[in-house]
Amino acid sequence: MDKNKSCVISFKVSEKTQEMMSDELAWCMREKTPDYAKWQAKDGDTVITLYESGKVVFQGKDADLASDFWISTEKINSGNVDVKNSSENKKNNSSNDYINPKIYNSSSIGSDEVGTGDYFGPIVVTATYVPKDKINFLEQLGVKDSKKLTDNEILQIVPKFIKEIKYESIILSNKSYNEYHSKNVNMNKIKAILHNKVLYNLSSKIDNYDYIIVDQFAEKYVYYNYLKDTQNVVKNITFLTKGENKHLSVACASLISRYIFIKEFEKLSKNIKIDLPKGAGNNVDLVAKQICDKYGFDKLKEIAKLNFKNTEKIK
Repeated sequence: MDKNKSCVISFKVSEKTQEMMSDELAWCMREKTPDYAKWQAKDGDTVITLYESGKVVFQGKDADLASDFWISTEKINSGNVDVKNSSENKKNNSSNDYINPKIYNSSSIGSDEVGTGDYFGPIVVTATYVPKDKINFLEQLGVKDSKKLTDNEILQIVPKFIKEIKYESIILSNKSYNEYHSKNVNMNKIKAILHNKVLYNLSSKIDNYDYIIVDQFAEKYVYYNYLKDTQNVVKNITFLTKGENKHLSVACASLISRYIFIKEFEKLSKNIKIDLPKGAGNNVDLVAKQICDKYGFDKLKEIAKLNFKNTEKIK
């Protein structure tokens, strides 16, 4: 693959996603913008442009990685997204989907996270170790990426394998999340810190493994730059896009993270005696206002990600 080739990915985003993007990318926005653009930002090697029409364009050799999170966010916010990929290198797209049998059939550690697109509820990051002799067992259970299963299906499938594999999880409360953001730590840096913690904790307990796999959300050098002030950095990582399809350790990490998130979400709803909606749509704004009316605005500091644009609307 020619790493100098550029990839261009575009899709329309809802107002909710536009607000989230504007907030999350404020730190890297450019002073000058193209005609008909609301703003333009440069994150690593990717240029991101949001146009007045609502179309967002990611351009650069890492555009596929930079856009993945926002594609998932838009699916949560609006339920649908039409992605156009005009990659200058068609092989780049096929390589992202390629499943290397050597990796897939290995005994490896993988990590994934959930909760980053939800206003309420924690962020959960999990690392799992799947030895090669457990692959068939997990395939028979139908283990796959959590985004491809309903919450009810996840609640059914995870208890069937969670005691059969080793894993480490971290639950980042929204109170802690808000403390990170108050120090200008962006979402991807938070994710990098949490992934590193679970990977270090788990790999320290396992003598033999073939790979450590991270479902890639940032270019390798960007990921490690996020960890420049962190101790015990795990170095021998294989970064894979769509990692949940390329090794079951990532798929299991995705499912366990979602399982824990669902349980924590239920506890949170029960604690405040209000059914909390997932995602960050208009229904979230209505419930957040209800919480403020009942408990006061400060309650949101404990249960919501205050940097989301929902907060400004509620105020």
